[in-house]
Amino acid sequence: MEKIIVFANGKAVQIPAGMNISGLVSHYKLTPSMVMVEVNGTVILRKDWETTRLQHGDRVELVRVVAGG
Repeated sequence: MEKIIVFANGKAVQIPAGMNISGLVSHYKLTPSMVMVEVNGTVILRKDWETTRLQHGDRVELVRVVAGG
């Protein structure tokens, strides 16, 4: 299977070509409702995670949402 490199939170990560955002969130064992994802400076809505395929060289920020007050 072909692999690509993306930069997740500043660190180079090798992932399968064609992986979507949901797959990356699962890879890191994050709870989808508790994370915000930004790709190349653009926030990606959760409803678009399945259809947003990551490309070689993408810069992804995975931000955990913390509730509190």
